[in-house]
Amino acid sequence: MGKMHADEAPIDEQLVLRLVAAQFPQWSGLGVSEVPSSGTVNAMYRLGESLTVRLPRIAGGVSDIEKEFEWLPRFAPLVPVRIPVPVGLGEPGDGYPWPWSVQEWIDGDIAVAGAVVEPGGLAEELAGFVRAFRVVELPGGPAAYRGGALGSQDEETRKALDQLEGSIDTATALAAWESALAATPAAAPCWVHGDLMPSNLLLDEGGRLAAVIDFATAGVGDPACDLIPAWNLLPASARLVYREALGVDDDAWNRGRGRALSMALIQLPYYRHTNPGIAANAQHVIDEVLADFS
Repeated sequence: MGKMHADEAPIDEQLVLRLVAAQFPQWSGLGVSEVPSSGTVNAMYRLGESLTVRLPRIAGGVSDIEKEFEWLPRFAPLVPVRIPVPVGLGEPGDGYPWPWSVQEWIDGDIAVAGAVVEPGGLAEELAGFVRAFRVVELPGGPAAYRGGALGSQDEETRKALDQLEGSIDTATALAAWESALAATPAAAPCWVHGDLMPSNLLLDEGGRLAAVIDFATAGVGDPACDLIPAWNLLPASARLVYREALGVDDDAWNRGRGRALSMALIQLPYYRHTNPGIAANAQHVIDEVLADFS
């Protein structure tokens, strides 16, 4: 996968080897290999058999590394599935300009829309994670990256609709978006993951939820943020299972669908030529949302 951002730092296996050797000599003899990922903000490298190195590609990802280092160990005992726990915080070095982290490696296969073996069971398990995360009682949490009022995304969403004119049904997409904007706002914010994309969900060999990763966007915000798997991963047959397991009312469901749509509309033109995984899922989300809305 080529460069996705104009201001992206050059990162490769040799850089990771040098950073680890200089700052964590206890792990300097371990092999390093890039982890194929559709992630857009951080590069991932496996370190030996049990560790992962996570490096921001852009300056905007620096706060994510620091936030995860602070909060992930506190979340880990409060949720029903594994999440990555940091074991080391690296510093800038060898020409690389930002902090980076070493986390525990978690085995699992990345979830793929259209290839879920037991969608109803996965919907229940995802809902169990979301329910547990919503009731986390850790004070001082940051604002979730996408957790504010939907209106804050309106300008960028409409710009993306203009860019996609002629390639999707923009009239129906606009109607779905405006319907979400008209929904009643959330009564009370709570902890949300904020980025439950398929690439952030690891499944075991039986298709069960093994782990949730990448908490860069986590924080306190609209609980509808974590409804997006209903359209980015789960088939229509499991969508209602997810909704019922979370007890979602019409307004929250409408906001969640709008959030999923907005993300996909913005992602598709931006990543169409640089990140085929993200672009394919964005198109999938748009198709699912428009069919659901219609």
